[in-house]
Amino acid sequence: MNKETLNLLKKNLSPIPGIMGREKFFNAAVLIPLLEKGEEYFFLFEKRAQNIRQGGEISFPGGKFDPLQDKSCINAALRETEEEIGLSREKIEVIGRLDTFVSPRGLIIESFIGILNIDENDLHPDEREVEEIFTIPVSWFEKNPPEKYRANVEVKPYFINENGEKIFTIPVDNLGLPPQYKEPWPSLDYDVFVFKNPYTIVWGITARLIVEFILKINPDYLGTY
Repeated sequence: MNKETLNLLKKNLSPIPGIMGREKFFNAAVLIPLLEKGEEYFFLFEKRAQNIRQGGEISFPGGKFDPLQDKSCINAALRETEEEIGLSREKIEVIGRLDTFVSPRGLIIESFIGILNIDENDLHPDEREVEEIFTIPVSWFEKNPPEKYRANVEVKPYFINENGEKIFTIPVDNLGLPPQYKEPWPSLDYDVFVFKNPYTIVWGITARLIVEFILKINPDYLGTY
């Protein structure tokens, strides 16, 4: 490397680090909608239509970032909200965002908090994607921390084919790598949060976003978890 190449390197280094290899992940954007009723704010949720992916589950509006339609992740979140619940982005006041969430399943979620300047009757969900919409007070989640479970995530240098044969995707022996890399590599425990509301079950990424939201209000929310 010479000085000219070094200067090129310096020029191409981003002042704000991104996520390495992001283009290989499923990139999505979510809106966390807040609706004021009286003097209290409520989360607005969707129950996904039965005929789509993860049908019947509870979520916030959102979906895949589309580089052909979206100039930014916040644009993707607002577009998906418009499409799913029939709410114009002009009636959403985005007040900030949560940290980027990277799932061990290969998902990257950018989430934005938005105040809905509407009456609940103004919403017109797309029946092809949304079975129903409903609200739960933020205070309910503040007073009722979730149950927490653990899923184990493994990295393996092989897969088992339909004949039960172990097929190595990394030829450990041929590469001269240490033999321990022929077995599953050290794994991690992935926290799975579950809220058992009297109305419904909220879990998975939606529950994780709620937890992170409440932690911004109360850093001791999870106690000794």
